[in-house]
Amino acid sequence: MAAYILVESQVSDPELFKGYMAAAPEVVKAFGGEYLVRGGRHEVLEGDWNPPRLTVLRYPTFAAAKAMYDSPGYTAARKLRHGATAMFNMVLVEGVDGTA
Repeated sequence: MAAYILVESQVSDPELFKGYMAAAPEVVKAFGGEYLVRGGRHEVLEGDWNPPRLTVLRYPTFAAAKAMYDSPGYTAARKLRHGATAMFNMVLVEGVDGTA
């Protein structure tokens, strides 16, 4: 069953953040992940949650996404992000199996 990583972030140093943006995709791909959303235009339809930046990634399984997060490659990518964001929230959620 697919799993998704949802990221809410606020980039405070775009130049520094470029290092993370260059390093992360290779690690994501190595674990079968793909970017579905990476920044871009968004609109609040209900409620008062207005994230500065959203990223959504899809993985083949929850375990694959967790393995990516815990991997040495992503640990190194996270270090490149240090000091580049004022806020960075990440959630891993399992998708539905489509039979409901």
